Amino acid sequence: MRVLFIVIALATVGSTASAQTPPESLPPSPEAPAAQMQGQDAGERRDAPDASDQAFVAAEPDFTLIALPSTLRLPDGRWGFRVSHRFTRSLGEGSLADLASDFFGFDSGSLVGLELRYGVRPGTQLVLLRTSDRTMQLMAQQSVVSAGTRAIGVDAIAAVQGLDNFSEDFTTTLGLLLSRRFGDRGAVYAEPLVVLNALPEADDSDATVMVGLGTRIRFGASTYLVAEFTPRLSGPTPGDHHGSVAIEKRRGGHSFQINFSNSFATTLGQIARGYGSTGSWHIGFNISRKFYRHMGSR
Repeated sequence: MRVLFIVIALATVGSTASAQTPPESLPPSPEAPAAQMQGQDAGERRDAPDASDQAFVAAEPDFTLIALPSTLRLPDGRWGFRVSHRFTRSLGEGSLADLASDFFGFDSGSLVGLELRYGVRPGTQLVLLRTSDRTMQLMAQQSVVSAGTRAIGVDAIAAVQGLDNFSEDFTTTLGLLLSRRFGDRGAVYAEPLVVLNALPEADDSDATVMVGLGTRIRFGASTYLVAEFTPRLSGPTPGDHHGSVAIEKRRGGHSFQINFSNSFATTLGQIARGYGSTGSWHIGFNISRKFYRHMGSR
């Protein structure tokens, strides 16, 4: 009986241990991680912009030169922002002591511009610019030939400007932006533009043909010399032809620029009408910010 009891007890313990021991887990299927990774990659591709548009371009780090647009592409679904100041004090007014007492024009009044741009789709961006005199410009820019794959970049633009918060005196601009990059050392620009109704108070049918010429030259890692000149070839030509020079410093997605201009113009319609041209030069600045991860920049 004792032997039988021991045998029954051992059998009971063995069966209990077998019931409590979990079965060996099967090795994970090699297809599961791959499928999961493919799903993640697909989601990232749906949410991420074109990597070529997001890469840093040393020769063309910003969407504008000083007032003229550049051919830099904005990734789809991403934003850019710019603040511009044009101080109204003439640098040639008064003596050098007077100019220094006004901190070389920074103490004077200014014309302020706020610009917001959005990448609607790859190669297409919309730009809204409003200045403190209540001028508003809405511009659409379409990349035709990307400078990222060719030495020459070509964009088409169409802009509408309205005074008094886009309620009167509308001006339409149509044109092309042509750029030529020179490695990572800089770029040059030629921008033929036609501005319709540039001077609404003079003639509703007037048209101004002008050509924007510009360059951005890189010195060192992140410092640039920028210049632009926009002669008006036909149509009304009040005031001086627009011209500006600037020193620019870039850091990551920010660009800070000190500029000197012979007018207060920051929109294409203002350039066409010689807005704020006084026969003298004025100091100003631009600050721009890209709201996306700028790959390859520092």
